[in-house]
Amino acid sequence: MIRGKIRRSQLVAPFGPGAMQVLADGTSVITAGLDHWFIPGERLDQEEFRIHEWRLERHLGVEALYTPPDYRDSFRSSPDQYNTKLQVPVLRFPAWSFCPRCRALTQHPLHLADRPRCTNPNCPRQKASWAPFLAQVPFVALCERGHLQDFPWVEWVHRAVSPSCRSPKLKLRTSGGGTLASQRVVCETCHKDRGLEGITSVERPNQGDKDETTYLTAHLEDGTEFSCRGAMPWLGLATAGQPCGEPLRGSLRGAANVYYALVKSSIFIPEASSTGVDPRVLEALEEQTIARARANARGVLDDGEVLTASRLRRTARKNAFRLEKFTDEQIEAALSILEGPAAASTELTADADGDQAPFRQQEYTRIRDTIDSTELVVREQEADSANDVGRLVSRVRLVEKLRETRVLWGFNRIFAESSNPDTAARMALLRRRTPEDGESWLPAYTVLGEGIYLELDPELLVQWEVAPSVQNRLVPIAQRFQMVAQERHLVERQVTPRLVLLHTLAHLLINQLTFECGYSSASLRERLYVSPGTDGMNGLLIYTAAGDSEGTLGGLVRMGQPERFEEVLKNAISNSRWCSSDPVCMDSHGQGPDSCNLAACHSCALLPETACEEFNRFLDRGLVAGTLDDPGLGFFSSLA
Repeated sequence: MIRGKIRRSQLVAPFGPGAMQVLADGTSVITAGLDHWFIPGERLDQEEFRIHEWRLERHLGVEALYTPPDYRDSFRSSPDQYNTKLQVPVLRFPAWSFCPRCRALTQHPLHLADRPRCTNPNCPRQKASWAPFLAQVPFVALCERGHLQDFPWVEWVHRAVSPSCRSPKLKLRTSGGGTLASQRVVCETCHKDRGLEGITSVERPNQGDKDETTYLTAHLEDGTEFSCRGAMPWLGLATAGQPCGEPLRGSLRGAANVYYALVKSSIFIPEASSTGVDPRVLEALEEQTIARARANARGVLDDGEVLTASRLRRTARKNAFRLEKFTDEQIEAALSILEGPAAASTELTADADGDQAPFRQQEYTRIRDTIDSTELVVREQEADSANDVGRLVSRVRLVEKLRETRVLWGFNRIFAESSNPDTAARMALLRRRTPEDGESWLPAYTVLGEGIYLELDPELLVQWEVAPSVQNRLVPIAQRFQMVAQERHLVERQVTPRLVLLHTLAHLLINQLTFECGYSSASLRERLYVSPGTDGMNGLLIYTAAGDSEGTLGGLVRMGQPERFEEVLKNAISNSRWCSSDPVCMDSHGQGPDSCNLAACHSCALLPETACEEFNRFLDRGLVAGTLDDPGLGFFSSLA
């Protein structure tokens, strides 16, 4: 039996449905769809894994969010224990394997439970007491729509979409080189052979033509295109019913472009103001067992009927003791917040253009003020900042407690972003059958942490960003990104001085905080709130992103106090004036990922990919602290 262990959060990213991974015994497997994550049965209580995040549920149009199940042995559990022996299924993929000794290619079913051995009677090791284990082939084929299939070995070697060879016997031979040209597939039945050079490449039929195809699609058979068949092996589908029609591209199975998880994140904010309500009551109502009872009671209420305290106590049954110390009036006041009309008044829809600003506007509105709730605690600084800092930074908030929820809502292949995002099509890739009404859900997990929120002075920011010198500084980035967006199928967007300034400032502060408060750069994360105009968003949140491994003991929040924050900010700005790679870094006209950075490199402003929202693009120290030729160009030049 093929088995393996994995962290639950990794089943959201990077090993969600449709993603491949290699187990400890060397077997390559692909995570199955959501249809079989929770198998209905007597001992299943799926509500135990429920994550309550109302904004993401409405934004993505699903009924619920669940954490991936954890495995529990039944012999260690009590007789009334639920959710035992839950496992996330995987399938063995690629289905083709080769013998390391005789190089014979063999195909096996996806549901094969054991590691296969070579059955070739001519294999040299067959004469020994055991046959060698087969190794899975290193190549697969995929398309931009998210489909994935085995590399077409039979069709490729015979140079035909429908080969005439009756019983092909294939071998994968290598000449020992490190390129695809050294790999050849041979058919011993008809004595045909063909190299694998070019199977991963893209080409355009005519020079200057925007439509592109792939070498595999165009050259598998001369005069005939071999396009994608729509295979989805993680769902057990060899085809999608109808041919996909997209160009098919070969790839190494471990290549980074085989799977890009599409994850949506949200900072939890209360559904309504909790003024006048005892926070202990809200905490009790949001506790896992009581929240489950609320959901069960809500499901049997008639239209217009209100959930009462007495009904909730009856529904909670043996867990009703958690509500004993509160009166019915206290509980119903809290229920009016959590279950009342205000909770359902906000309707959010997925953004067709991929713009995150509308979704984050609500976070921005709430987090810039003080909040004291069970999941989000935001405080003001104990004192105002000094004049030189307070003139530029108009607001600083200490986020003593926050909860971030990350949801997997789909995935891409080949390109990390899509120029034509289709939320419904990407969600459909996660499951084989369309869920019935009221049963749609997505996998998610939560991270608890702390953070610092800061906001720039809006009037000074508008005056600065319209300056001609600032606008001209961004021309190389904007032009380069426009070219890259067309070549790499990225979502086109406007690169503004505000975005580059806030993004670079976040990176500089994170790098400085790693020295000041002890967190590693991979443990901190940025969250940008950017939209144009004087009344637009112009804030950023730096928060802990790995609370389970390094803890959240208040170290980051303490750095937000005035005397410490001023020192951190000034040191970050001062250090940004000079990089160890200057003057090359500062005078650059395009460097970093996709050449979409100016004065930003690994020595000064880049961060681990997990900490950055923009793939380390749109960075420039010059707009923060000024350049060598124009020291006054930066927004924070007066602090440098």
